[in-house]
Amino acid sequence: MKKTPELLERKKVLRSIKDLPERFSSDDVMERVLLLEAIEEGLSDIKAGRVVSLADAKKKHQRWLK
Repeated sequence: MKKTPELLERKKVLRSIKDLPERFSSDDVMERVLLLEAIEEGLSDIKAGRVVSLADAKKKHQRWLK
């Protein structure tokens, strides 16, 4: 099932960009925006109950290493 992307708040993006140095690249801005998007998506997943317990994650991790 494909999730719809979370919309970002302009205030959060502007605050993040404001923290950049006086001179920066477009890649720096995109990295910030993508990070904010990933954080919002993660928070949405938590609210929707789309989470895995640490114990379950460790079990899966062990199977992947075999």
